[in-house]
Amino acid sequence: MIEGNKYLTKELAQLIHDVKVGKLVGSYPISKYMLENLLTIVNSTTWKTADDLMIIVRETGKILINALPQEAILANIVRRCLKIIREEYDELNMPQQAKQIDDSQAASLQKLVTQNSERSEKRSDYTNSHVDLRENLINHLNEIENELHLSHDNLSQQAPEHVHSSEIILTLGYSKSVEKFLKSVPKERKFEVVVAECAPSCRGHMLAQSLANAKIDATVIPDSAIFAYMSRVNKVIIGTHSVLADGGLRAASGAFTVALAAKHHSTPVIVLVPMFKLSPVFLCNFEQEAFNLVGNTESVLPYNTRVSNAIKAYAPVFDYVPPELITLFISSNGGYTPSYVYRLLTETYHPDDYELK
Repeated sequence: MIEGNKYLTKELAQLIHDVKVGKLVGSYPISKYMLENLLTIVNSTTWKTADDLMIIVRETGKILINALPQEAILANIVRRCLKIIREEYDELNMPQQAKQIDDSQAASLQKLVTQNSERSEKRSDYTNSHVDLRENLINHLNEIENELHLSHDNLSQQAPEHVHSSEIILTLGYSKSVEKFLKSVPKERKFEVVVAECAPSCRGHMLAQSLANAKIDATVIPDSAIFAYMSRVNKVIIGTHSVLADGGLRAASGAFTVALAAKHHSTPVIVLVPMFKLSPVFLCNFEQEAFNLVGNTESVLPYNTRVSNAIKAYAPVFDYVPPELITLFISSNGGYTPSYVYRLLTETYHPDDYELK
């Protein structure tokens, strides 16, 4: 442990440092590192009851939210872990007869809607000790780790259903999910990919080069040509940093422009979303510091120019894309509309864990 906060371990401090300095980049590497930290906490930390463990995990989540407010994925992994603790504890406490009844009932919509009021009337007591709880949690977290590892592959398996011959697909910047998705389209289907470069980082060139190496026809266009080119596009396929509770996106800067142009031309917008990117948080207009990051403007407005002293330039990293501009989410389990996000939130996280602060 590090002095000053008994919940701040060296591994957690290293995670925060690596993300801040850019050593650890990308949703999957960050999520995998975080899940390994939680496995270490469950396996090695001293705790006797589920309540003790939930306090440790929740305090870990608070540290991460305060240190890295823009990395919603870290908090999502913590929330998923808290739900697993509750489920495993409730299963160990549940009588065998009740288990059989519960397993035979499907999770109906009415059950999901009313479960919040039922929980508020009767809360589980997590202060009892169970010998098998630690082992069950480790097994369940290992399953989540395997699910995380296969998330991109599960998305890619659905590519033949959405990309067809002679289509023109537009995407933005570089996304590992989009790259694997497009490469999974059967080779006999010939289609064209138009990649907006996503200035000033211009990471779209990386995606175009990768697709070209895979014998996929790829064209890079400047962000200013998105609207002009949209009339020729059959569908837009993009990735995202996270999905908010209202079905909106925290996506790469330029995604809002793409979505608005697509709406004007009635072009469907498809978003590839692994389940660990689903966040039960909302965007408020006064929370831009927690929502966004500001990048380097040197490539747009060099510091040594004459006008740089008189101009303030900002290069936001993220855009907010409202849910009404999204046609379809594709997750590991299939396709969903933005209005279905509330149901996915209920299935993925416990309502008591939406707010970790």
